[in-house]
Amino acid sequence: MATRLVNLAIAAEQPARLARFWSGLLGWHTTAESPDEVHPAANDGCDLNLVFARSSRPKTTKNRLHLDLSSTSGEHQRETVARAVSLGARPIDIGQRDVPWIVLADPEDNEFCVLEPRQEYASAGALAAIVVDAEDPARLAHFWSSLTAWPITADEPAITTLRNPSGRGPTLEFLRVKTPKHDRNRLHLELAPALDEDHAAEARRLQAAGAHLIGQTDFTDPEDNEFRLLAPR
Repeated sequence: MATRLVNLAIAAEQPARLARFWSGLLGWHTTAESPDEVHPAANDGCDLNLVFARSSRPKTTKNRLHLDLSSTSGEHQRETVARAVSLGARPIDIGQRDVPWIVLADPEDNEFCVLEPRQEYASAGALAAIVVDAEDPARLAHFWSSLTAWPITADEPAITTLRNPSGRGPTLEFLRVKTPKHDRNRLHLELAPALDEDHAAEARRLQAAGAHLIGQTDFTDPEDNEFRLLAPR
């Protein structure tokens, strides 16, 4: 059985504040909170959670992972942007030029996009996609597909997409960029084996697939993006 993708973890100087922003924007609720970590969870059937973990590292470069939010109409897109701004987001220019989506930064300057209506995200819920910058999108997508058993549903020169077999929640998309990774990512994916799986055996499987072990539970993928293997659940 493949390891399950369970969380997107986001480093935050003020976890509670950033969790309130995203919970308010997505319409999610908090399931667990401590001074160093806050866990919002979806109300719309998405089985991937967000985790905001305290970090003293300031953000210095554009994130290599970002979130895309869905919309069902032009009016819905405008309402989502207005709600984000009222909660503390701001419009930013990352060189996107004339595009139909809106690029914003959250209260800790993490980039995200509010997309125009797209049929492929009709069943996704509030979160349309987790987008990962990649020098070789197809290679990285095949690696993550082997880890999660999410099939590749679109493979184009500029972007390769994985979809949860359940059909719920965001896609995982690998977007071609020319810039190599330099700093530790502020956003990372977290995986967990099923309860009847052996953690050590799963760690070995990840390494056999091409992951690099950098700690007891921490790994990097073939383009050095950090991710974590949690305890079985």
